[in-house]
Amino acid sequence: MNGGELVIGLNAVIMAVDGEKPLALVIRNAGLPDGLPFGSFEPDSHRTFELALRRFVTEQTGFSLGYVEQLYTFGDRGREAPLAELAGAGDARVISVGYLALTPQPDELDERGGVWEGWYRYFPWEDHRKGEPRIIAETIASRLRVWADESGSAGGRQARWDRARIAFGLDGRDWNGQRALDRYELLYEAGLVPEVSLDQARDGETAGTAEEKAGLGCPMASDHRRILATAISRLRAKITYRPVLFELVGETFTLRELQDTAEAILGYRLHAQNFRRALDRSGMVESTGEMETETGGRPAQLYRFRREILREQPALGVAAPRLRTP
Repeated sequence: MNGGELVIGLNAVIMAVDGEKPLALVIRNAGLPDGLPFGSFEPDSHRTFELALRRFVTEQTGFSLGYVEQLYTFGDRGREAPLAELAGAGDARVISVGYLALTPQPDELDERGGVWEGWYRYFPWEDHRKGEPRIIAETIASRLRVWADESGSAGGRQARWDRARIAFGLDGRDWNGQRALDRYELLYEAGLVPEVSLDQARDGETAGTAEEKAGLGCPMASDHRRILATAISRLRAKITYRPVLFELVGETFTLRELQDTAEAILGYRLHAQNFRRALDRSGMVESTGEMETETGGRPAQLYRFRREILREQPALGVAAPRLRTP
C-alpha cells in the first residue's frame, strides 16, 4: 500500500457495568498502550460493516457482540498510527467507523488479549459520584489557566479560559456530564494528555515530558481515547431519551441496581426518590412479583423492563435527577 490509498477501519467501544464500575473492553499489545478492538474492512470478503466488526471483536477478544449501533466516523490525518500496521494498512490513510456496543454482563474473556477496564482509569476527571475529583482543582484548572495565559491576546486568553470553565465546571459553572469529548479534546489541544507526547514524537517535534502529563489519565493507542470519550458522551446523552440503560442490566433487576448502573454511566449520584418517581410515571418498569434475597440487607423487589412500551413510546429515556450536595 502507498500513502495515497484509503483504508476503512472499524472500531468497537464495548461497554458494561459491573456493580458500580463502568467498563470498556480493551485489547493489549506488547509495547503499545491499551486500544479498542479494531480491524480493516475488506469489501471483497465482508458483506457489511457490522458483520465484519462482529468477526473482528470475536477474533481479538473472544467476546460476541449483542446490541450495537454506529457511533461516529473518525478521519483525522495521522490518527491511525501506530495501529495501522497491525491492521494491515501500512502507510495508508485510515478512515475509522466507530461502533458502540452494550452488554448487561462483562463476560469472562479467554486468552486472546481482551480485558475489561474501568472507564475512569482513562478519564479520572469524569467520576463525580463522591464529589468533584481532586484532579480538577489540584491539576487541571491550574494547567488550563497557564494554557489560557499563553494566548497572544487578551481576547484569546479569555476565550480559552471560557472554554475551560464551561468544559470543567470551573468558577461556579455547572458540570455537564455529556461534555466528556469536549473535555478530552480541550486537554489534548492544551497539550496536557500523554497522547500529545506520542503524536509529537512520531511527527519529529519536541515533546513534553511524561511527568508534565502525569495523572491525566492512562493513554490509549492512536486516537482510541478520543473514540472512547465520544462513546461516553453519546451514552450519557442517550440514557435520557432512549431506554439504553436497560441494555446494561439483566432481564430482572432491583431499582437499586438500576440506579447504580445509571450513576456509574453518568458519573454522578441521582436523587433516589425523584429517580424512582420518574420511573413509576414512565411505565417502563414493572414488578415481577419476586424478591432478590442476596442483597446483603433486606430483600428487594425485582423488576423488569416493559419492552412492549416501545410500541407506544419509542423515544423514551430515563430521568436522571442529580442529587445536589451542599
